[in-house]
Amino acid sequence: MEISTDIDNWTTQLRKGLLELCVVNLLANGDIYGYDLVKQLSEVKGLVVTEGTIYPILSRLKRLGLASSRFVESTSGPVRKYYTLTPEGRRMQTTMNAYWAELAQGVGRLQNGNRTDHE
Repeated sequence: MEISTDIDNWTTQLRKGLLELCVVNLLANGDIYGYDLVKQLSEVKGLVVTEGTIYPILSRLKRLGLASSRFVESTSGPVRKYYTLTPEGRRMQTTMNAYWAELAQGVGRLQNGNRTDHE
């Protein structure tokens, strides 16, 4: 197997997990509609985002009770569906961010050549 294929698969899997964390954090900032989510996430280098990847995440978050949505009339086009985190979603965001911080810190130690404390 080629190295580029392995890297492509690895980056795809990494982006999938990070994408949900990014969506949850954007939703925590207040009401936002799907296309605006796509635009903001597209600005993150290396995070490949399309509407086809965002809307299934939003649907799943709603189904789990972590996000809610409401329709808002738009002066410049069709009605927009805005999403926001529910109180349960905010608790999930806190947990996800704490896990990410711990994981990033551990990976950072390994990148710097430091061993873990389990010796």
